[in-house]
Amino acid sequence: MDDPENARHGRRHAPEAMVERSRFGATERRRPQEPDENRPPITSSELSKGPAELATAAQLAEGRKPHVNWRVFIISAAIIIAFSVWAMAMPQGARDTMHAVVTWIATNLGWYYVLTITLVIVFVLWVALSKEGSVRLGPDHSRPQYNLFTWVAMLFAAGVGIDMLFYSVTGPITQYVSPPSGTPESAVAAQDAVVWTMFHYGIAGWSIYALLGMAMGYFAFRWGMPLSIRAALYPLLGKRVRGATGDAIDIFALVGTVFGVATSMGIGVVLLNVGIAWLFGLQEGLALQIALVAVAVIMTVAACTSGVDKGIRIISELNLWAAAAMMLYILVTGNTSFLLNAMVENIGRFIFTLPERTLQTFAYSPGGVDWMAGWTLFFWAFWLAWGPFVGLFLARISRGRTLREFVIAAITAPVLCDFFIVSIFGNSALREVLDGNAAFAQEAIKSPEHGWYSLLQMFPGAPFLIGLATLSGLLFYLTSANSGAMVMSNFSSSIPDPSVDGAKWLRIFWALVTALLTVAMLVAGGVATMEYATLIFALPVTVIAYLVMASFSKVLRMERAEREGQVMRRRSAAMHGGQTPEKTWRQRLAHLRSYPSTKAVAQFMDRVVEPALRDVADEFKQLGYDAALTSTPNAETGIHEHTLVVNMEQHRNFHYQVAAVEAPVPMFGGRSMSRETDVYYRLEVFTLTGTEGYDLMGLTRQQVINDVLDRYEAHLSFLRYSSERDYASVLTPPPPGTEPIPRVSLKDDGGDDDGRKA
Repeated sequence: MDDPENARHGRRHAPEAMVERSRFGATERRRPQEPDENRPPITSSELSKGPAELATAAQLAEGRKPHVNWRVFIISAAIIIAFSVWAMAMPQGARDTMHAVVTWIATNLGWYYVLTITLVIVFVLWVALSKEGSVRLGPDHSRPQYNLFTWVAMLFAAGVGIDMLFYSVTGPITQYVSPPSGTPESAVAAQDAVVWTMFHYGIAGWSIYALLGMAMGYFAFRWGMPLSIRAALYPLLGKRVRGATGDAIDIFALVGTVFGVATSMGIGVVLLNVGIAWLFGLQEGLALQIALVAVAVIMTVAACTSGVDKGIRIISELNLWAAAAMMLYILVTGNTSFLLNAMVENIGRFIFTLPERTLQTFAYSPGGVDWMAGWTLFFWAFWLAWGPFVGLFLARISRGRTLREFVIAAITAPVLCDFFIVSIFGNSALREVLDGNAAFAQEAIKSPEHGWYSLLQMFPGAPFLIGLATLSGLLFYLTSANSGAMVMSNFSSSIPDPSVDGAKWLRIFWALVTALLTVAMLVAGGVATMEYATLIFALPVTVIAYLVMASFSKVLRMERAEREGQVMRRRSAAMHGGQTPEKTWRQRLAHLRSYPSTKAVAQFMDRVVEPALRDVADEFKQLGYDAALTSTPNAETGIHEHTLVVNMEQHRNFHYQVAAVEAPVPMFGGRSMSRETDVYYRLEVFTLTGTEGYDLMGLTRQQVINDVLDRYEAHLSFLRYSSERDYASVLTPPPPGTEPIPRVSLKDDGGDDDGRKA
């Protein structure tokens, strides 16, 4: 199930220099004299203790209820409010200072940003294409909550802001008129103009989302830890992530997120300010921009308090349809053949030049540093700043997806949507410039928001198109602001349950703080100041990205040992006649015709399963094992669940759980039957990683006991394999004074069959 049972068992430490006789073999292992309880976990069994170790004392006392992390909340809010006051009180000084810092970063750390993004792309592709790509964001039996269309719509709408519309026109024209290298306004510059913008909105940014999203989702839904960055670093830092170290990580992530969202909001109101003024005859300027921020905050507060399903889901789907309608209108009423030909060529050129562009720093080009700072480095910083925010949101909606499915979908479906929008707008604008409209080119470069709306006015039915485009921009803006407020409340809270979000008042507070920061940056210089701030405050997020990659690669090695150990389980099971309990032919035939009622299943659980597990647990205890049988009621089914746990101390515990699972009654089966319901319950066996897929209903008490013992023997085979291959990483070596763990053996050494001495 979701919460590993063995997380409930505290780790016991032996007296000083105690020599232990392993239950799984005759080998000896010397424990450390003073074990460091803060050291990171180095085995999967230690990792399973994460939910308990990450919970605060207050949460353990209150039943793991969410509460505000006041240190993260106060420090983050203070940083953002202080920056906002500084920017509004001394706008010119703030802009000059940030420009100086950005110049230094671009000159000295440009290579670092480029290398970081490259490694992130390689890492997420490696995860998706490896055998561990089949691991789910949740137990093995979990399945996605949302259908494919809704999920992709939410991926796209949450990860793409209105800034893409802003740069879809000015980007290609700028790269054509003033390319980073080569001859301006040449055929080569025209070929690369749109591709550069596609590159900036392509795989790189979505790889960052995929990295942080899959890491947070994996630890939350598969291991029962909080849905947070600090939980994703638990394998690397251990219990330290619960204290000041974890708070510092959350502060960096939260501050970067607020600046990223504020930048997108600022660019959005600059763009929408033009459209609203054109549609309703209002005066453009800072006053209208601030009014738009206020209106947007009101709408965001109303939407974010309704939750993911009601608010963000509806806006996401409407956003996708509005953007699709706008693109289709431009494609049909514009130069259709040119746009389609250019799109195909743009995508092909993007694919074949991706490695070169990814590592391009323009070290040999005059003015290369300035171009990198204004374009590639800004976008990489923008994606990094948005990474924790969008990553958490994507993880929140992706429970049940496999790592491979999550990564491939994240770097393909939304990216293709991005390409479609950038190519349609960019090539429409570029066609106008190629036809000799130099005035439009200069307007798009100097005032991108006016250039975007000037392009829309060139199409037939301009009022309709401008209204549709403004609506689409508003939906982009609202989706980002809405999901951003929700994620900010989560970052400033301690939430053990990954399905729960932060308090509503926190969402409202962060929506207001983000609006304040947006207004401050508008006062301090507009879009340029936002770019500077994003590039600066995204720098700490690069460190988080490296830590997450190191942590996740470590835990994937544990998954590999688990997967390969399952082969040992199957081999062990095959020795006693198969993986499922052996049944007589009459039992098998009766089971095929049986769809028992809830009452019958509950009676079988009480009269057969529970006594069988009780007998096994009592026998384990008499033989000296640390075994426990627990029974918990299930509110949905009304049938108790029974869990047998044998504590393996330093190793992964043996976990055998029987729970009722609802299943549909098939509409076939070779016999007629009358029934009052279309569902029935199966008594399935669960391990730590999910269901084993078979039903105990109809077995005898002895057969249930045999199945428990078969599973236990298979678990011992897995432990032997895991002990041979599970090892400490370079980043987390064994604590000082600990001798290497010897390989254990199940061979006959004078003990019982399971390796335990008589």
